Amino acid sequence: MNPHDRLLLDAARAGDTGAVSAALAAGASPEARDEDLRTPLLLAVLGDHIAVAELLVAAGADPNAPDAREDSPWLVTGVTGSVRMMRVLLPAGPDLTQRNRFGGISLIPAAERGHVGYVRAVLAETDVDVDHVNRLGWTALLEAVILGDGDFRHEEVVRLLLGAGADPWLGDSKGVTPYEHAVRRGFDGLARLLRVAQEDGSGGER
Repeated sequence: MNPHDRLLLDAARAGDTGAVSAALAAGASPEARDEDLRTPLLLAVLGDHIAVAELLVAAGADPNAPDAREDSPWLVTGVTGSVRMMRVLLPAGPDLTQRNRFGGISLIPAAERGHVGYVRAVLAETDVDVDHVNRLGWTALLEAVILGDGDFRHEEVVRLLLGAGADPWLGDSKGVTPYEHAVRRGFDGLARLLRVAQEDGSGGER
């Protein structure tokens, strides 16, 4: 590996903006890869190093470059829930349809983890598919219910998803709806939200 590339990777991981600038000036590639195929930008996103990410995006770093686990800088913003990082990457043209190893887009892990701010921002500032279905047969709405813990954060995520047009009748691979999952898990608040959405939906029960 080019020694400047190694310096860039290490500096991005550490969040050292001075060292990142120096490495880039010395000819390091923004698309250098470590042993796990992670780029400097992915390492910066993982550490939520905003200033480093800004430098790398300005240098042309790819927000969609996947690593060995099929993670990318853009996809990882949904995992970390960093709204600031999401906004740093938007001008770089992230692929909103890019899928992780579970077949999910960035919205899905954000919903699962109850990242309210991220869910609100990505729904408002992009045209992400609110009803995207991953390889498990789950949408963001389903993941918020099935893998969430029914707390106020997940209730707010569900409100945001429904407000953005998420289909409350869209069930899992066995046809079990988000409402039915909420009832099974004893999440009364989520069940109320989803039942109202079903009753108010223009499509009616399917």
